[in-house]
Amino acid sequence: MERVNEDVREISGLLADDITQRILVETTEQPMSANELSDACDVSPQTVYRRLERLQEYELVTEAVALDDDGHHHKVYTATLDQVTIKLTADGFEFDLSLRQRMAARFRQFVTEVRDR
Repeated sequence: MERVNEDVREISGLLADDITQRILVETTEQPMSANELSDACDVSPQTVYRRLERLQEYELVTEAVALDDDGHHHKVYTATLDQVTIKLTADGFEFDLSLRQRMAARFRQFVTEVRDR
């Protein structure tokens, strides 16, 4: 039970942070680089990277590589968080994160299911 309570404290503290919220909102519709997020959130890239690292610990964002028009590549981030549910019970808190599956992940799952039939 102590581990569940620790997760509740960690994730709720992370989600209570204004910068974290802005990163999640900004990356909900389209992937963004850390520099783009830095500009959008009006904070340093280092601050963005620290928040992204914490979000990745809980799989609340995914990381991918994007190619520029000039052939260079950089990392982009996309929010996967869909819903957070915290329920108080007689035994303490129950915590549930609902994560979105991206199209590529859904397609891989579909192919795997078809193949395994």
